[in-house]
Amino acid sequence: MKALIVEDKDYIRKGLLNLLQLIETNVEVLGECESVKNAVVVANACKPELIFLDINLIDGNAFDFLEQTEHLNFKVIFITAYEEYALKALKIGAVDYILKPVDIEELEQAINKVKTLAVTQQKEQIKTVKAVWSNDTSKIILSLHDSFQVIDLKELMYCESDKGYTTFYTNLGKKYLVSKTLKEFEKQLTLNGFVRPHQSYIVNLQFIDKYEKVGVIYLKNGKKIPVSSRKKDHFVKAFLSSNS
Repeated sequence: MKALIVEDKDYIRKGLLNLLQLIETNVEVLGECESVKNAVVVANACKPELIFLDINLIDGNAFDFLEQTEHLNFKVIFITAYEEYALKALKIGAVDYILKPVDIEELEQAINKVKTLAVTQQKEQIKTVKAVWSNDTSKIILSLHDSFQVIDLKELMYCESDKGYTTFYTNLGKKYLVSKTLKEFEKQLTLNGFVRPHQSYIVNLQFIDKYEKVGVIYLKNGKKIPVSSRKKDHFVKAFLSSNS
């Protein structure tokens, strides 16, 4: 199979190439791309049969690429870091994916599986993945005492709960108090790059400056967030993957 690697991190592309040379598959890599723009050009020129496709690229995401190449017939193996919203979409869509760092056995299994799958069948599966992905909104609407407040999740640093109330803190220095528990917001937030390291907090992974192994998160504004022992392993896994 003629293949194309679409991944924005050079060391992952090189690592994937090395693994492909170690396993006995008929996969010939035609090229490597790090952006949607370049990948569209190369795919149209080379017409690969298989694409190893990263979820998040430097100028868009996998679905931006797929929309612009829907006229081509190729199979896809998604590559993703540990992100709950990505894995949820991929699992529901039942498509083939491999996690970073790429494991050689998982890679071989994914290739063998995708070989037996018809392109038309996989395209239908990917439509399901895209639908699930699209439903994960990038904004949240809070019902305040006298208004509705729209918050862009890219600006939301963390949330703190206290006795049935939740306070939302943004990177612009604003805070909003709502009379709902943190649990009511947990699903949407954790599907969009947040993690719950403690019963009283949900944190945006992008605003973490450092993590001390004793169980303390330092945000970029200096705020300290505790990590409970029960949630420590889950937090560390999510934190490391967000920076891979």
